Amino acid sequence: MLKTDLPSVTLVFGDEPLLIEETSDKVRNQALQLGYQERLVLTAEPGFDWNRLTETTLGMSLFSERRLIDLRLPSGKPGDAGSKALIRYCESSIADTALLVICSSRLDAAAKRSKWYKAIERSGEVVEHKPITAAQLPSWIKSRVNAKGMDIERDAVALLVHYLEGNLLAAAQEIDKLALLTAEQGIIRSTDVEDCITDNARFNVFVLTDHCLNGDATKALRSLGGLRREGVEPILIVWALAKQVRTLYCLATGLAAGRPKAQLLKTFGVWNRQVPLVNAALSRFSQSDWAHLLSRTAHLDRVLKGRESGNIWQMLGYLCLSLCGTDAVGVRGNN
Repeated sequence: MLKTDLPSVTLVFGDEPLLIEETSDKVRNQALQLGYQERLVLTAEPGFDWNRLTETTLGMSLFSERRLIDLRLPSGKPGDAGSKALIRYCESSIADTALLVICSSRLDAAAKRSKWYKAIERSGEVVEHKPITAAQLPSWIKSRVNAKGMDIERDAVALLVHYLEGNLLAAAQEIDKLALLTAEQGIIRSTDVEDCITDNARFNVFVLTDHCLNGDATKALRSLGGLRREGVEPILIVWALAKQVRTLYCLATGLAAGRPKAQLLKTFGVWNRQVPLVNAALSRFSQSDWAHLLSRTAHLDRVLKGRESGNIWQMLGYLCLSLCGTDAVGVRGNN
């Protein structure tokens, strides 16, 4: 963000909702610090009258106060009327007014070639948040911890990556919690991460996946039942199980190709404490079995999204039993 003043217009978009919201908050806070005391929120949903943006900016020019227009554009597609309104705003250079445009999703190549996007690029600032990859997550976690005036052990970073890869919001929440718990010592250790994750809930998704890897069907089903009673969303459970199955499929594929196991475990970020569990799981199934299990997690994802029918909790139970190697129909059944 600019240090002396806000751009006349700022566009924020991308793949990471957490980062989009945090950047938007920074713009709002900077606006307050610079005297933009009033804030008007507009949401450009289907049917939105884009004349409101034009009328609002014209009306604001009659006042001496600095004001921020917070425009939500969920679809990232303003349409013809919206495109003209945004271009008109960018060309107007309205004094004491700043526009924050927030798109809660990525913009495709066509959108980035559009006239309204180019107009914002010329007259303001564009902030795109691309996905944080698995390779980038360790440095992101360390930077976030350091920003709080603390340090974190390398093993603690690895443990957070293992448990929270693909869930940036959960990672941010765990970091905030760990920072509070370890503020006096000034460093987050791996033991702190393990204790924090274990204390999240009696039955949590990480414990569930460990039971499945270990082949303990009784504990796996008990954990699954606990998650359901606690109101944990099935999407989180499917994500955690799919992540483990995908890793095991990649490991099995690499082993079948003759790659050293130690190298594979390092490549796919298998945490030291989980090596015995992963070895136990790999010993139960072949590469083709893991491929079928991966297909089943994809099927569960489609059920969650309403694309196919099924009882999601029953299907999760069958999948857990399959992972444990104890279901009657085997890993290829119960799609």
